[in-house]
Amino acid sequence: MSEITYDDFQKIDIRVGVITRAEPYPEARKPATKLWVDFGGDIGEKKSSAQITKHYDPETLVGRQVLAVVNFPPRQIGKVKSEVLVLGAPDAEGEVVLLRPDHDVPVGGRMF
Repeated sequence: MSEITYDDFQKIDIRVGVITRAEPYPEARKPATKLWVDFGGDIGEKKSSAQITKHYDPETLVGRQVLAVVNFPPRQIGKVKSEVLVLGAPDAEGEVVLLRPDHDVPVGGRMF
């Protein structure tokens, strides 16, 4: 593991967003879901895709708060242009579990 400085960490802009829309992404190489996440303010709504089909159905995701990196450059993932990186951690089987605040917090709040 390589070390970074606090200044390096400060360059990563991780914000709280709320999922406004979620759809299956059957064209993806691995099972995935297309997400639209609203960060409010100047950031607004951004699109992403996530390999989260093991634990989440699209209809259960709308309204859920998530954490995402909002200052990566957009990345083409198949037919989807992913504008943010929604964060998760692997469970015991390696399936993604979304990271989110324990309590509702204002949309757009920056993690520090």
